[in-house]
Order: sequence, then structure tokens, then C-alpha cells
Amino acid sequence: MNASPPSRHPGATAAAAHPADPAGSAALPPPRFAFDAVTWKEILNLLLNLPLTIAGFVYVVTTMSVGAGLSVTVVGLPVLAFSLLGCRLLGRLERARARALLGVQVEEPRPLRPGTFGFLPWLWMTLKDPVAWRTALYLAIGLPWGIFTFTVTLTSLFVAWPVLPWLARGMSSVDRALVRGLLQPSDELERRIAELESDRGVVVDTAAADLRRIERDLHDGAQARLVALAMDLGLAKEKLLEDPEAAARMVGEAHGEVKIALQELRDLARGIHPAILTDRGLDAALSSVATRCTVPVAVTVDLVARPAEAIEGIAYFTVSELLQNVSKHSGAARASVDVWRTDDRLMIQVRDDGRGGADVSAGSGLAGLAERLDSVDGLFVVASPVGGPTVVTAELPWRDRDFRR
Repeated sequence: MNASPPSRHPGATAAAAHPADPAGSAALPPPRFAFDAVTWKEILNLLLNLPLTIAGFVYVVTTMSVGAGLSVTVVGLPVLAFSLLGCRLLGRLERARARALLGVQVEEPRPLRPGTFGFLPWLWMTLKDPVAWRTALYLAIGLPWGIFTFTVTLTSLFVAWPVLPWLARGMSSVDRALVRGLLQPSDELERRIAELESDRGVVVDTAAADLRRIERDLHDGAQARLVALAMDLGLAKEKLLEDPEAAARMVGEAHGEVKIALQELRDLARGIHPAILTDRGLDAALSSVATRCTVPVAVTVDLVARPAEAIEGIAYFTVSELLQNVSKHSGAARASVDVWRTDDRLMIQVRDDGRGGADVSAGSGLAGLAERLDSVDGLFVVASPVGGPTVVTAELPWRDRDFRR
């Protein structure tokens, strides 16, 4: 069932993110001759530059010098690490000042979280913390700039106050640039790290839920049936000599129970990772899923190669759950599944002509699917107006299959 994916897919591409203002705040109006609130905040910030930069400079020079000087001893590196932690705290204060007086909305960097517990992992992570080192640089170079801005601002208040709003705006623009350049997180890299840490939690929770489901299905289904089967066979063994006919009937019933238990185990294994997906790929596996849907489903898979096993499995279970929703909730007469590749993305689209009204934010199974795809850098978009039709588009990152074994 391979055909080129038509261009009809309305949700095939993800919505582009709106570019954010790099300043993190709205553009400031040009200064006026009158001293407005923005100008007074800028003047206050410039006057505070001197005492705060002196304190920061003294802290950095003193603690860094002591830590570097003692680095050949056991206590040197811990002293340097605690010095960097102090720089992080001073950076937080400087970001708060920038938000309050300069209107610069700078994100807070992610907290330090060593991957393993212990003093040495903490020490190593602290010593290589880029946020702390950039803050130390900010504090070290701030003293000459603080002296300059304090002197010019204080002098202008008594000598050149008519042009002070323009002077304050110009010097404050330099302050804003320093804050954005040295005190905000490392743009996409650190934000991406924070997102991946959050996604890792989703993956762990999902895996734990799947394990609990498998354990529950085994305990309540096949395991209970096999226990009953063992008891029936034990009774049949006891009756084998005294009542062979009754024993034969019990063995026949046990044989039927064995068939049911095997089917339950097959269904459970298929829920973990179906053999048809491993052996024949998405085309055959999704066609098999479609036959279990209560409405006719047209399946089109246009893939020249197979993606990585993990991506293929996520795609399979995504379509499987969506078709279950079609069977249970849509009231549709027909549905379709299209799978194709666009650049480095695996695209999935499931349509039905049902009643519509599906909503990811309603806390349904769709929300769980969205979280699962988000945890692997995927996207999940639902277009389902009341009255239908419903179009669900999913994107997954394409990774090539590794055939080395």
C-alpha cells in the first residue's frame, strides 16, 4: 500500500514558533525632555552600578584568587566551587535588578543537578558551570563601567541635566546588552537541556506506567488462568484411575484454557512490541491494526527505508491508540492512516469523518499521546471541530535504523 503522500495534508508541518524578542521585553520609547518613570529607573540603576560593581569585583577577585592559589591543595577546588556558587547568587540579584530597573526579562538558568549523588560529581559540575563563570566575568569587568556610569550620571544631575535622559538611555542600553550577553542562559542550549530533563521525567513515568500495566495484565489474566489450569490438571490426575471419563473431560477443558491463556499472552506481547512490526515494518503492522478497527480504515505508508526501532515503535502505538479512539468515541463511518517521511521527520496523519470535538487539553488519552511524542522531540496536533472531521497529525524525529548486530 505504498503511494506518494499527497499534498492534501493540512497539518503535515508543525506550526512555526513565533520569534521571541531577544531583549525579553517590549521596545522602550525614546527618552523625552521630561523625566518620566523609565528615565528615573535608568538613573537609579546607573547610580547603583558603582557600589554593586565594587562589591562584586571585590568578591570575585578575593574568592577566585584564594581558590586558585589553594588549588594545589585539597581545599582549593572546594573553595573555588563555593566561590562560583556565590557568583550564581550574585547573578540572580543582578538579573532581578535588570528586571526591576531596566525592564529586561531575563530567564533564570536551570539549577545545578548532578547526574549522580556525591561530593565529587557536585564539585565537578560546579567547577564547569558556564553560568557561574559568565557571571564572574560580568562582575569582574563591571567595575570600570560602574565607575564611569556613576561619575557621568552624578555629574550630569548638576551640570548637564537637560541631556541626562539621553545619556541615561544610552548607558542603560549598554547595561542591558551586558545583562543579555553574560547573565541570561546560553540561549537554545541551556533551554534545550532543561526541556530534555523535563522530558526524561515523562519518559520514566510512562515506562513505569507501562510496566505496571503489564504486571497487572499478567497477574489478572494469564497468570490467574494458568494457576486455575494447574489446579484442574491436578484434579484430573487424581481422577485418572478412578474415573477416566471425568478425567478426560477435565483434560479437555484444561486444553481449552491453555488456548485462551496463549491468546492472552500473545495479546500482551503484541501490546509490548508486536512481532509483525519487528519482522515486516510499519506498513504490515498498521494494516493489521486497521483490521481490528470497527470502521473501514485505508492505510498508506510511503517509506523507502525503516526508521529506528524506537521511533517505529512509537509510531505504531500512536496509530494504534488513535484507531482505538476512532472505534470507541468517533462515531465515524470511515478513517484513514497516512505515514510518510519529510526531510528528517516521520509524519503520521489519522483522519476520521466522525462527530469531532476531540480535545487534547481535556485530560484524555490524547494528552498522554502528546506527552509521549513531546518526550522524544515530537509534535502532536489535533484538529477536531464539533461535527467533524477529526485530523490528528503527529511528527517524530527520523533516525535511521542501525542494522549492525
